[in-house]
Amino acid sequence: MRILHTADWHFGRTLEGRSRMAEQEAFVDELVEIVKKEQIDIILVAGDVFDSVNPPAAAEQLFYESLARLSDKGRRPVAVISGNHDHPDRISAARTLMCAHNIFLFGRPQAAVCRIDVPSCGETMMLAPLAYPSESRLAELLSSDCKETTMRDRYDDRIRALLAAMAASFTAETVNIAMSHLYVAGGRTSDSERPIEVGGAYTVAAESLPKAAQYVALGHLHRPQDVKQAKTAARYSGSPLAYSFSEAGQAKSVTVVDVHPGRKAKVAEIPLVAGKPLIRWKATEGLAQVYRWCEEGRDRSSWIDLEIHVTESLTMEEIDRLRKLHPGFVHIRPVLPNRVEEMMEMSREPLSLEEMFHRFYERQTGGQTPDEELVRLFLELAAEEEKEGEGE
Repeated sequence: MRILHTADWHFGRTLEGRSRMAEQEAFVDELVEIVKKEQIDIILVAGDVFDSVNPPAAAEQLFYESLARLSDKGRRPVAVISGNHDHPDRISAARTLMCAHNIFLFGRPQAAVCRIDVPSCGETMMLAPLAYPSESRLAELLSSDCKETTMRDRYDDRIRALLAAMAASFTAETVNIAMSHLYVAGGRTSDSERPIEVGGAYTVAAESLPKAAQYVALGHLHRPQDVKQAKTAARYSGSPLAYSFSEAGQAKSVTVVDVHPGRKAKVAEIPLVAGKPLIRWKATEGLAQVYRWCEEGRDRSSWIDLEIHVTESLTMEEIDRLRKLHPGFVHIRPVLPNRVEEMMEMSREPLSLEEMFHRFYERQTGGQTPDEELVRLFLELAAEEEKEGEGE
C-alpha cells in the first residue's frame, strides 16, 4: 500500500491581509499530479484543512473540490481529521455523503477504528483517526488540579489510553495506521501554529504513540519532521506553504509511505514547489541597496519581510515607492541608528526591572515618560508573578 500523508493546508489563511488562495490552488494542482505520478493508493490529511472554525466560502469550495479530485470518483480513499483550527462539526457535516465516495471525515475525537478497503492495491487499512483531542472536544475534565505538570500527565495518559484502545483493533492481515493532530513533546515549532496547549499542558510524550501502528501520521507542526523518540515510524508532514516568516527558508513537502501488512513502513519525502517563498531582507546600506535589489529582480515572486537601516524615518512617498517596486513587501521595518545603539547598550548594561520598563514605555510611546502610579502597578504585578513562580 502506498500512502500519501499531508496536513495543515490552512485554506482561507492570509498573510497580513494578502490572499494566499491562488497559492493554495496551485498546491492542490501539484498534489493531484504527485498522487498520479507516485501511484498513491490512499491519502491521509492530518488536520487543519481550514485556518479558522468559520472559513470563507472560497476556502470550503477549494477543500471539497480537492477531495473530489484526489478521490477520483471514489477510486482512491481519502481520510481527513479535524485540527485545532477546524470546527469539528463543520469537518464531519458532509460525512454521510462523502462515505459513498470513499472519503472519510472525522470531526470529533472518538476511540473508534475505521476499516478502509483500498481497491488499487487489494489491501485493507485499519485506521485509528484521532481528531484534535482537546479537553473540551473530548468532553472530559482530565484534572481538577491546575498545576501544569499534573495537567500534562493526565492529558498524556488519556491520549495514550485512547490510542492504545484503538490500536487493539489492529490485525496482522491489515495495514495499521494511526493519525492525529497534536503536539508531541520535542517537536520544532514556528510562529504560524496556533498553540494547542496552556503552557505545556496539551503535549503528548513520543512514547505514548502506539507501537502497534506501522506508521503514525501527524499534523499541527508546520516543519516536516520525524518523531525520533517514538516506538514506531511517526512523522509530521508539515504545511504545504510557509504561513509565517518564522518558516522562511523551510523546504515544504508531502510524505509518502510504502507499507504492507506485517512489514516495516518505508517513509519518503517529496518536495513541493507551489507557493511563494517567504524571504527576509536586511538592507544595512539603506534605500539605495533596496532599490538596487528591486532593479535586479531579486526574489521577484516572493513575500518579503524587509528590515532597512536608515538615518531618518521613511516618508510615506518612500514607502509607497518601495511597494510599487516590489509588490511582495509585507513588512517594511526601518531601523534608526539610535535604536541600534540603544539595543546594543541595553544588551551590555545590567538594568533594573524599573529601568527596563521605563525604556520600553518610552520606545512604545515615542518618548513619553510613564507616571509613578503606572510604574508602581507594573512592579507590583511583576513581584506577584515572581512569588507565584517561587511557590511552584
